[in-house]
Amino acid sequence: MWRFYSLLFLVGNLLATTVVSAAESAEVNLDYVARLALKRAQEPFHSPRADLPKVLQQDNLNYDKYREIRFRRDQALWSKDNLPFRIEFFHPGYIYNEPVHMNEFTLTHTQPIRFVQDFFDYGKLTGLAQQVPAKTGYAGFRVLYPLNQTNQLDELGSFLGASYFRLLGKGQHYGQSARGLAVDSGENDRPEEFPIFTDWWLGKPNGDDTELRLYAILDSVSCVGAYEFLLRPGETTVCDVDAVLYLRTTNTIQAVNPNRKPIDTIGLAPLTSMFWFGKNSEHKPDDYRTEVHDTDGLLVQMGNGEVFWRPLDNPTKLRHQIFNAPDIRGFGLLQRERKFSAYQDMFNLYSLTPSVWIEPHGNWGEGSLHLVELSTTYEGLDNIVAFWDPKNKPAPLQPFRFGYTMKWTRETDLKISANKVIATRVGVDAKFPGARQFVIDFDGPNLDGVTSGQPPIAIANCSSNAAIVQNYVVRNADAGTWRVFLTMQPNAGNHAAVDLRCTLHTGADVVGETWTYQWSPP
Repeated sequence: MWRFYSLLFLVGNLLATTVVSAAESAEVNLDYVARLALKRAQEPFHSPRADLPKVLQQDNLNYDKYREIRFRRDQALWSKDNLPFRIEFFHPGYIYNEPVHMNEFTLTHTQPIRFVQDFFDYGKLTGLAQQVPAKTGYAGFRVLYPLNQTNQLDELGSFLGASYFRLLGKGQHYGQSARGLAVDSGENDRPEEFPIFTDWWLGKPNGDDTELRLYAILDSVSCVGAYEFLLRPGETTVCDVDAVLYLRTTNTIQAVNPNRKPIDTIGLAPLTSMFWFGKNSEHKPDDYRTEVHDTDGLLVQMGNGEVFWRPLDNPTKLRHQIFNAPDIRGFGLLQRERKFSAYQDMFNLYSLTPSVWIEPHGNWGEGSLHLVELSTTYEGLDNIVAFWDPKNKPAPLQPFRFGYTMKWTRETDLKISANKVIATRVGVDAKFPGARQFVIDFDGPNLDGVTSGQPPIAIANCSSNAAIVQNYVVRNADAGTWRVFLTMQPNAGNHAAVDLRCTLHTGADVVGETWTYQWSPP
C-alpha cells in the first residue's frame, strides 16, 4: 500500500481553505473522543467502505484516473490565516476506499470539515465532481510545516490508509511508516485485522505555535480507540501518542463476523518497514544496488537495561519472532547504514529515511515484543512489522490506556545507542562443511581505548539445534572497529530456524549491544 502511496505524492500538493457547517460549543480532548469511542464500541462495526460512492470504487476509478485528481494549491486549511501548519486533504477513491470524516477544533469549539468538490482539479475526469456527494469524506490528509527552510512549507507527515501514518524530521525522506494499532499481525491461524482511523479532529494552531495537536477515532471489528497526537517538528520530529482502547464484546464482534476469533495480539506502537536485501543477505537479486531497505535492524532496550540489536532479513517464508519484554524501555526500527555508497540509488534516498524510536509512557508491564518478517521479491512491498503486545488484555468495554513518544530521526542529534553493532555479514565457512559464518562489526566509545594487546572477548551462544564451532575477535584497523567472526554449525538434519546471540566483553564488562539473529536454513 505504501509504495503506491509514495507514487501518489506526485499527484500534486493539496492546500485548502475550509467550508464548514455551524460550529458546536465543545472542548475537544482525549476524554471527549474516548466517550465517543466507548459509545461506538457498544455497537457492531460499520465499515466506511459501505459509504464510498460507486463512482469512486476501484472498478470505476483506477490508478491512472485517480492520478488525474489534484488538490488545488490555493485551498489549504489555515492558509488564509497564514498559520505555520497547513492541512492538505486526499481525495477518496481507488485503493483509498474508506472515507474519513474531518473536524476542526479550537479551545472552545468544534466544526466539521465537509467534502468540497471545488477543492480539487479533476483534470480529464469531467463530470466526476458532480457525482461525489458532500457527505463522502476524505481519504486522509497530510501536514505541511516549514521544516527545512523558514520561508518554505515542507511535508511534515501524512495520515492515509487504515491507521497508517508517516512523519519526517529535517532533511529526511519517506521510508517506514507507523500505525495506530496492529491486531493479530503475523498470526498463522487467523487473518490480520486492520483498524481504521475513521474520524479526525484537527487542532487549529496559533500563529507562533511550533506543535500541532490531533485527535482520532480508530475503529475495527474487534475494538475502538481514541487517540491523541502531539507533533513537534524538528531535526528529530517528536510525536507524543496517548490512547484509550475499548474491545468490543463477543456478541458485537460476531454480529459482523461470526467466525472472528478473540484477539490474540494487540500490537501497540506498531512500525512497518521494507527490507529487501542488505549486507547480511545470503542471496542477493540481480540488481546494480548493493543494499535496498528503509531500515536495517530492530533495536530494543529491555526493562533490565540490556540493549540488543536484531538485523532484519528477507526470509523465504513468514517468520514471527517473539521476545519476552516486560517493562520495556524502548524499541524501534532503525536505518543505521547512512552512506549513499551503500545503496547507489539516486531516486530512492535510502540513506535519508528516518529511524523511528518508541519510548513508552510509564511502565507498560508484562508483555512481549514481536518482529514479523515477510518474504518480498521487490522494494514495493513493506514486509517488516514490529510491535509490543501486552500480556494482560483488557475486558470488553473496559478502558485500556497507554501512551508513548515516537522519535523520527537520523540520529544526527539523537544518540539512542552509542556502543553499537554497525554491520552484519553472512556467508559460508569453507573449513566447516554446511556451516555459516557470521561477521559482526562493533563500534563505540567503550571500545576506542581497547588495544590489540588485550582485545575484547566475544561471548556467543545459539539454540540447541546448532553449535558455535569457531569464535574470535580481531581489530579492523581500517575502520577503527572490532570484528567478531562466528561460525555456526546446524545439527544434522535440522530444518528449523537457529537463534544466535553475541556480546562483546572487556573483563567482566559488556561493552556494547547484544547482537541477536535468527538464521533459517535454505
